[in-house]
Amino acid sequence: MARFTPHVTVATVVEDQGRFLLVEEHAEGRVVLNQPAGHLEANESLLEAALRETLEETGWEVELTGVTGLYLYTAPSNGVTYQRICFAARPLRHRPDLPLDQGIIGPRWLTRAELEQQQAQWRSHLVARCIDDYLAGHHYPLTLIRTSP
Repeated sequence: MARFTPHVTVATVVEDQGRFLLVEEHAEGRVVLNQPAGHLEANESLLEAALRETLEETGWEVELTGVTGLYLYTAPSNGVTYQRICFAARPLRHRPDLPLDQGIIGPRWLTRAELEQQQAQWRSHLVARCIDDYLAGHHYPLTLIRTSP
């Protein structure tokens, strides 16, 4: 029997005056919208991963302000289960000079209503779920995340 090994991922909900930073990217043969998100890498904290992924996918430096939630998602396309740790963040500085990760078309700032109109492009239902949890006031302190020395 194969061992169950969920993939650990991070995502950020970055809000600025009612608009949310999203990533337009190529995934599974289509163009999708997602939060800045990606896999935890070796020897990296969850907070470091969230900051890195946001910068690599959007060119935005952000400050993490809290934890929005922990989510389990099994992708119907490949059957892989992902554990997503979603952070809230605020934008600090855009670095348009930085090259974005392969497959990334670019950052998009959308309101929740504009995102709803593009539901067919969501990478998964977690795109809206994380924003809705953020809007509902789910803001847990960053101290919730513990890192061993």
